[in-house]
Amino acid sequence: MPIRFDAADAHWRVAPLAAFSAAQKDWLTRGGSLTAHLRTLGQVRVRVTREAVDMPWSDECAALGLAPRERAWVREIVLEVDGVPFVAAHSATPLGASHGVWQAMRRLRTRPLAELLYSDSGVARSALVSRRVSARHPLHALAAREIGETGSACAHAPHAFVARRSVFERHGKPLLVTECMLPALWAYLAESAGKASAAHTSHTSHSARERGPLGHTASRAHQGAHQHLPPGAPR
Repeated sequence: MPIRFDAADAHWRVAPLAAFSAAQKDWLTRGGSLTAHLRTLGQVRVRVTREAVDMPWSDECAALGLAPRERAWVREIVLEVDGVPFVAAHSATPLGASHGVWQAMRRLRTRPLAELLYSDSGVARSALVSRRVSARHPLHALAAREIGETGSACAHAPHAFVARRSVFERHGKPLLVTECMLPALWAYLAESAGKASAAHTSHTSHSARERGPLGHTASRAHQGAHQHLPPGAPR
């Protein structure tokens, strides 16, 4: 289904940066519901941090087709996996659309936005775009709040986060969803990959140890049999 809204600009690009890791490129370009993908890692909980009428970010106006200083309905949430913040998300739609086509967005409470986006065949989605987000972008502060044990200190936040976004369109009205991946997600994936690699190495080593002695035993048995053969017997 064609869509007339585009989330891409000079900073948000369809092709992930070459410097991103393989895991980052994978998660930045995964289609479908991010919540569903996170559920493969553990139990997901949606924590709503803000819902309000607000001015969209400067790089959201074009994607939403809004004029400067035109207001939007904004929803900000954190997706936690087994109690750990993995993603900070910011969604925005024109204020009028939040009372019309996208009014269900106001009633989600702690349900994921995916329930609206992937259960309606009339919803179209733009290409996913991604970028590195530094402190100059308001998304950085949103994500930094979730760093640290207190969930409020930003002192140990990384210099830049990795984020993606796309526009969903229903009956000609846009809904822009921006998702910022937090360090805990990458740490979890790296740890899981390390465990899988260690398990594979251990299995390979164990198999080699099992084959080694048996092979030597068979060889020695074969040699011993040759030594006890009568003269003239075929070897």
